[in-house]
Amino acid sequence: MLISVENASFTYGDNLIFDNVSFTVNEGERVGLIGANGEGKTTLIKLVLGELYADSGAVVKKNGARIGYLEQNGGYACGNTVYDEMLEVFRAEFAAVEKLETLSQKLAAAQAGGNEYAALSSQIENLNAFIASRDAYNAEIRIKTVLNGMGFNGFYDRVVDTMSGGEKTRLKLARLLLEEPDLLILDEPTNHLDVNTLYWLEDYLSSFKGAILVVSHDRYFLDKLAGRILEIENRKLRSFTGNYSKYKVLKAELNARLLKEYEAQQEERARLQDYVDRNIVRATTAKSALSRVNKLERMEILEKPYVPPRAPSFKFTYETNPYENVLKIDGLNLEIGGKRLISGGKLFIRRGEKVALVGENGTGKSTLLRAITRGGNPAIELGRFVKPAFYDQEGANLNGENTVIAELWERHVGLTQTEVRSALARCGLFEEDMQKAVKSLSGGERAKLALCILESEHGNFLLLDEPTNHLDLPARESLENALKEYGGTLLFVSHDRYFLNAVAERTVEIENCALNAFDGGYEAFNAFKKRQREEKAREEEREKLAKTSAAKEAGYRSKKERAEDERRKKLVKETESKICSLEDEENELNAALADPETACDYKKVNQILERVNAIKTELDSLYKAYEDMI
Repeated sequence: MLISVENASFTYGDNLIFDNVSFTVNEGERVGLIGANGEGKTTLIKLVLGELYADSGAVVKKNGARIGYLEQNGGYACGNTVYDEMLEVFRAEFAAVEKLETLSQKLAAAQAGGNEYAALSSQIENLNAFIASRDAYNAEIRIKTVLNGMGFNGFYDRVVDTMSGGEKTRLKLARLLLEEPDLLILDEPTNHLDVNTLYWLEDYLSSFKGAILVVSHDRYFLDKLAGRILEIENRKLRSFTGNYSKYKVLKAELNARLLKEYEAQQEERARLQDYVDRNIVRATTAKSALSRVNKLERMEILEKPYVPPRAPSFKFTYETNPYENVLKIDGLNLEIGGKRLISGGKLFIRRGEKVALVGENGTGKSTLLRAITRGGNPAIELGRFVKPAFYDQEGANLNGENTVIAELWERHVGLTQTEVRSALARCGLFEEDMQKAVKSLSGGERAKLALCILESEHGNFLLLDEPTNHLDLPARESLENALKEYGGTLLFVSHDRYFLNAVAERTVEIENCALNAFDGGYEAFNAFKKRQREEKAREEEREKLAKTSAAKEAGYRSKKERAEDERRKKLVKETESKICSLEDEENELNAALADPETACDYKKVNQILERVNAIKTELDSLYKAYEDMI
């Protein structure tokens, strides 16, 4: 057990956030924490971290357990470069390696059999054990593996303070992965990751040694990673074994069973009460009626199963069908800030198609959607009767000073107040939200308002930039269903792979400044890209073999040259053999030095050290000769 939360309750002001919550996280476990926005997921995490304290109950942590935490948008300020910041993680390991070298030199000069010699031998033994346990000699390889996987290849020298918020969050996650805490707590870790980085992170976390507690709205991520789901709902917490898809099944079965038991009890209580009402005043049946009264009083009343608030209900409609060709892009050149994003781009979208636009971060997906919406570019042509409607993930088209109701009503002054309120309520904004300033809304509330406005525009060509960002899982699933039912044309950007799989019928990738169209959904597109990568790897291997073969053929030009080459090969082989033999011997001798029994035999230690120094001298000479040969 790493963490145990026991009967914890927490109140914020007069608002009870959760009541009598209990759960544990065991070593090596992968746990997903889900719940609607505002249910208290982040509050629960802060209780575990000790940043908040429960009103009642307890939080118990294993002694010495190391916890790493990535909060939403949780980057940090730092004047280091990316690479230097990661080196900080292994400061103790690098210091140990340096100290080992220093102590080894001192040991070689110390008098065998003396107190100093014995003390140095003991310190060296401890350092070797520490270095081996922390895999210190491979620290830089681990740093590069994680940085490259998290998308920082080529940015090692970039100063952290000059990075965007999303980049800092990714870097904080990279550092946490390198720190390898006993429990890794991640709050929406996939928000700032492109698809390739997401797949890499999932693979990396699958072999992570510690436990993981993750808050996420990414259903694909939860399916791949979680072995148990904790759900906070109506101030209570329930645990479900399995990933997110399994949780959906188990939750539906549980709700159905609880409702059936509740309804059966209600029927039984009604039947008993009816008998009592009819017979309690009759002398002949009063005794049996009293027995039923006693039964009613002894009955443990089942609580009516909680019915969660209705999920937002989105519905996208349009008034006029466009012609067959909705969008034609031909010879598009697109750049921003002097950086070329698309060069000579071509894309055709026909009526009714649902197209996912994918690509790594920074390739120009959002910029392309805005260029299509804005118009005015001769390389972008919309078909006749096409009415585009754009969803901006940043909410730049919202007036922060407006109230929620005014933001929609001012756009459609012909609607009645009842119609405006009804539209907002369908999308998850209720009476208490109507007079809120738009600028004060949470991310989820702003997203629902923007989607409600999008509905009201009745576009027959929807362009959506990350529409699932900030939406909780019920809202995402509702939006997903609405877009699947939508009869118009759709071009959208999303990092939600579950959403991409469910909605997209075609996929367009921005890669190397080109628009590459793929006639298939996102899952088929991913399989295609995987085959491409595998074929590329095989082609590179074939080219490498061909170059090696050509080099060999070019080397045999004459009898004298062939003889010289054979002599060189033989010498290289002999040198390699000597180097391997000496390195093996050196490793054996170093292992012997670390053996406590050897350390007590000062004469033997001196002999070993003399041999180690001789080997190092001989190896230096062989390394130089080997470099000259090749």
